[in-house]
Amino acid sequence: MKPLSYLAVLLSIVSPLACAGTLTVAVAANVQYAFDELRWEFKKESGHDLKPVFNSSGKLAAQIMNGAPFDIFLSADMEYPEKLHQGGFAAAAPKAYAYGALVLWTMKDLDLGNWQRVLASPVVHKIAVANPKTAPYGREAIRTLAYLGLEQVLAPKLVFGESIAQTNQYIHSKAADAGFTAKSVVLAPQMKGQGKWIELPKGAYQPIAQGVVILKHAQQTDPKLAQRFHDFVFSAKSRTILERYGYLLP
Repeated sequence: MKPLSYLAVLLSIVSPLACAGTLTVAVAANVQYAFDELRWEFKKESGHDLKPVFNSSGKLAAQIMNGAPFDIFLSADMEYPEKLHQGGFAAAAPKAYAYGALVLWTMKDLDLGNWQRVLASPVVHKIAVANPKTAPYGREAIRTLAYLGLEQVLAPKLVFGESIAQTNQYIHSKAADAGFTAKSVVLAPQMKGQGKWIELPKGAYQPIAQGVVILKHAQQTDPKLAQRFHDFVFSAKSRTILERYGYLLP
């Protein structure tokens, strides 16, 4: 083979890899397990990888406003992405991609059929909740307790995680006797069958609409790829994955 022909063949092999872009995605902690599957399916379909950064929605939004180089934001609510849009940090208005549900989860032998009475009893000393100031699931957990008249009774027992991820650690390690988390967590393959959980009454809190938004940073890096992933989030494959993790779909 002539040197030039060999070079042409080599470039034809390398070029698609060299062109494969990577998006940095800010991901709310409740989506962590589902995102692993979304990321894999997107790479199979597009050849492009996604680099996730997990945290509470409030902390991710603050990082974006402080210049963090994220291309897409998968939030746990609509409030934070809407603030980013209004503040000029997003390329377009956010769109709801899923509705999340709250559960009470424990690794201990508690009677969750009477969970309100059990949480108020001396058997339970610590109850984990995500920080309501930065984590939408924490905010709605507190709203649920207030709705059921338990907020004052349980206040001395509450321990706050920075995000759902840290809250899950408290519950899973038994540092807390029980805690409030996302249904998507207890349905994840990594967690399925571990401990006991019960879904909270939906009328006790506001529907947790979770929003996705393309950020301004993506316009400088790869706007077409960002739009492609945004559209993928609403695809049949993505919806199947999200449903499997207990999300309701818009």
